[in-house]
Amino acid sequence: MTYDLTALRAQVPALASGTAHFDGPGGTQTPLPVIEAIGAALSRPLSNRGALLPGERNADSVVDEARRAMADLLGADPAGIVFGRSATQLTYDFARTLAAGWSPGDEVVVTRLDHDANIRPWVQAAERAGVTVRHADFDPDTGELTADDIRARLSGRTRLVAVTAASNLIGTIPPIAEIARAVHEAGALLYVDGVHYTAHKLVDTEALGADFFVCSPYKFLGPHHGVLAARPELLETLRPDKLLPSTDAVPERFELGTLPYEFLAGTRAAVDFLAGLSGLPAGGRRERLARTYELLEEHEAVLRERLEKGLTALDGVTVRSRAARRTPTLLVTLDGRRTEDAYRFLAERGVHAPSGSFYALEASRHLGLGDTGGLRIGLAPYTGTEDVDRLLAGLAAFLEQPAHE
Repeated sequence: MTYDLTALRAQVPALASGTAHFDGPGGTQTPLPVIEAIGAALSRPLSNRGALLPGERNADSVVDEARRAMADLLGADPAGIVFGRSATQLTYDFARTLAAGWSPGDEVVVTRLDHDANIRPWVQAAERAGVTVRHADFDPDTGELTADDIRARLSGRTRLVAVTAASNLIGTIPPIAEIARAVHEAGALLYVDGVHYTAHKLVDTEALGADFFVCSPYKFLGPHHGVLAARPELLETLRPDKLLPSTDAVPERFELGTLPYEFLAGTRAAVDFLAGLSGLPAGGRRERLARTYELLEEHEAVLRERLEKGLTALDGVTVRSRAARRTPTLLVTLDGRRTEDAYRFLAERGVHAPSGSFYALEASRHLGLGDTGGLRIGLAPYTGTEDVDRLLAGLAAFLEQPAHE
């Protein structure tokens, strides 16, 4: 059983434009079944959730199916799946809610490897609560963030640790399960940003030890919104601000206002699409997802090796993604040249490899790249060998040009 890239690409209409997409870490292109599911949800009667009229039942079914799909993808309980506008919004909401139980003298730990969406909400909540913030650094030479780096910041007053499961800037995958054990031994909670991780690795929130795990479907072929997974019994202990008439049931108590039903239908379709890539004719959705991710990792490993070998052969290119375990996302800098110029040069040739720090501001600064960052090259499920070769040829052509002062 092999990874059928041709069949997959045929299901992604945006690829007909001819662009070679290396912007997957910022958001993937959308397959037809996801687009059709969104349209179908909007074509049928749709109203606020209920059990009497067709529109009510349709809305209720969409939410239930999306929770079950995301629970299968994340190895979680459907009753602990919370939907929101984005991962950033969900993190801000939970930061405010958790901070209500903090006191001066308490501590929270964030890392410099993270996207700012898993740093700033905790820093701002801590400042309002009079709580100390401790920063865990990663090794800028290797890109590694270890459990010891986190353990050194823990104390008996630590209330929460926020850490990424995979860096959206350099791809580093920290040892989350080991970090979780250290965090829990200190009596603290672990909030994991899995936005980048979920696009490349099968998630098992229980095995990871994450008390909270947040992700974004548009990073794995779905629509734009956020999803958080947590144990229902943990969610029961939290009292978020909410409207008086709205339900107090978990997980709905955390979902403010009417949910985007059409996007939830698209999310369920995205998970089913991923499961379908397994090639398995039968079996549970979780089992088929596990096989898909095995095939996806094999496919991306081959492409990443080709990409890294090609980049190494180019003079003046420095690859900043060096961790032993990492996603197929490479940050590169170019000696004496602006990566912004390379981005524009490649764009004119139909290759999308963006330049910047991509909201991983602390990581970019810790790497010595300031707020500028570098050229980020990220693989997605539909990336092929031809795409990689086009990117490498485009970069070679750019480097052959005289450098501008």
